[in-house]
Amino acid sequence: MGNKQIKQHLETAQKTGILKISLQRLQEFPPQLKAYPNVLKTLDLSENRFERMPDELGKLTLLKHLNLSGNRLVELNEVVGELTKLEVLLLMDNMLTKLPKTLANCTHLKTVNLSNNQLKEFPSMLCGLKQLDVLDLSRNKITNVPADVGGLYVTELNLNQNQISSLAEDVADCPKLKTLRLEENCLQAAAFTPKILKDSKICNLAVDGNLFNSKQFTDLDGYDVYMERYTAVRKKMF
Repeated sequence: MGNKQIKQHLETAQKTGILKISLQRLQEFPPQLKAYPNVLKTLDLSENRFERMPDELGKLTLLKHLNLSGNRLVELNEVVGELTKLEVLLLMDNMLTKLPKTLANCTHLKTVNLSNNQLKEFPSMLCGLKQLDVLDLSRNKITNVPADVGGLYVTELNLNQNQISSLAEDVADCPKLKTLRLEENCLQAAAFTPKILKDSKICNLAVDGNLFNSKQFTDLDGYDVYMERYTAVRKKMF
């Protein structure tokens, strides 16, 4: 995409607030965006070749939807914390190894997708974001879900296909968590304590592909209480 095409896209974005420049093999952030800090609400730069998020992005303070998926990002610039109106952040299919603590400033976030990156630690800075509803951390290298998880307000947490061997029972304290996906990890059945099974609001617990069989799971203290919640939700659906 040449400068002329980008200019045309930007002219349209001035009217719509939406700019999509994906699948263009861009390696550098379009410098023209510097001139439009108070216009864009949706920015899609997915499927390019960006290796870093430039400082200029922090000036787009009206952004509500940012898609940087399918790039080559290794880390996320701290200026992302200046995007305080952000509601949707899509970062799947990159090479992110860590996240900045400034993400905690993005208090309007509702959806965060970090699937298929290289994260080794659970992003605790997202705990406490009261509007965050869906968090996808699948296909990373996370080994431990810490006690901080109890501060998550999400209704759905996807941790499938990580390397998790430790699950803090504080996950039971998540006030809204209904769906917890932990398939294809390294968990023992004992990780699912009575507190998690009995006292949480989790009604959809996906655990296939861990280090236990189905009988070991169904024999757990509290499994029957969990199944009551699961069945009640299924009845409402049909």
